[in-house]
This record gives sequence, C-alpha cells and structure tokens, in this order.
Amino acid sequence: MATGIKDLLPAIPGLKACWGISVIHCPYCHGYEVRNQATGLLANGDFGFEFGKMITNWTKDLTLFTNGKSTQTEEQTSLLLSKNINMIETPVKELSHQNGALKSVKLVNGNAVHLKALYTKPDFEQSLGIISSLGCELKQNGFIEVDQFQKTTVAGVYACGDNTNMFRSVAFAVSSGNMAGAACNKELIDESYSL
Repeated sequence: MATGIKDLLPAIPGLKACWGISVIHCPYCHGYEVRNQATGLLANGDFGFEFGKMITNWTKDLTLFTNGKSTQTEEQTSLLLSKNINMIETPVKELSHQNGALKSVKLVNGNAVHLKALYTKPDFEQSLGIISSLGCELKQNGFIEVDQFQKTTVAGVYACGDNTNMFRSVAFAVSSGNMAGAACNKELIDESYSL
C-alpha cells in the first residue's frame, strides 16, 4: 500500500494557494532554495521549539508564529529569543501572496511580517478505508505500523511511503517502496518453495 496521506491545512486564507510553493513542510526538502531569506515558522509548543532550532541552520532571519498564546516553556522561549528568533503570538489573519509566492503574513492586529517562505507541519489523515478493512495497526502518531521490511501487522500486507513515516520525501518513499517490493517478492518466492 502506497496510499500516501492527506494534509489537513490550517484554515488560514492564502495558505492553501502557497502550499508546496512558499509554504513548505521540510527544510531538508526545501531549505536550500529559501536559505538566508526572511522565513517564518507557523508552529507552537515543543514542535515549534525543535523546528525553530532546526530552521536556524538555513536562515538567521526567522520569525516563529505561535498563532495565539505560546505553549512553550519559559526556558524554550528564552533560548529561542537568545538566538534572535522573533516570536509573535498574535493570531494569523491571512497570507498575502502572488500566485503562491508568499509576500507577507498578516496578523489580526493589522500588522504584517514580510517573508519569502513559511514552514508549517499540518495535521494529516490516512486513507483509512483499505487500511482499516485489512486490520492494519497504526502507530500512536497515526502512521501505519511497519517493520524494517515494510511489513504491516497483517500477514502479506506491505506499506511504504508517506503513510508509514513522518520523514516525507521522495527519496524515502522510493527507498521504502523498493524494500516493500523486494520483501513481498521474497515472501512469494519462499511460498512457492515451501515443502
């Protein structure tokens, strides 16, 4: 099964039009292209803290939008501020863009922050129809449970790609698909040689 996942984008006007263009999910996939540019991160809590640390590897001009009151600890906030990461708790009203190219993040108080890129990690949902009907188990984080050979918890069922791992990249999807195909093929060959 290579069913992928469905992103559940925040209901912020303009975000959907920018998704995959200037609103991005992964610095390892997109960070080089927007390096050293005015960049934002739409996140909060532990994820906002950890991702904020990571993004500073690509830019020193980073603004963290918590989109409401920050849920980070005082220590996390202090550390981010000490690294010159700007933190804004004012809720986001909309993203201003031109054909998906981000221009600014507009806040509900009327202020705007000009950016070239905005990272966010949206929630997602699995295509649970076939997954559920087969009885495949999901991990606590919502991804399909697989072993090192991409076998699910159901005999004879393999899964690969974005539906199995939070590391969303073409390279990972191809690698896991290759493993699933090879392991499935070996299982079929072994069955034909069973005594």
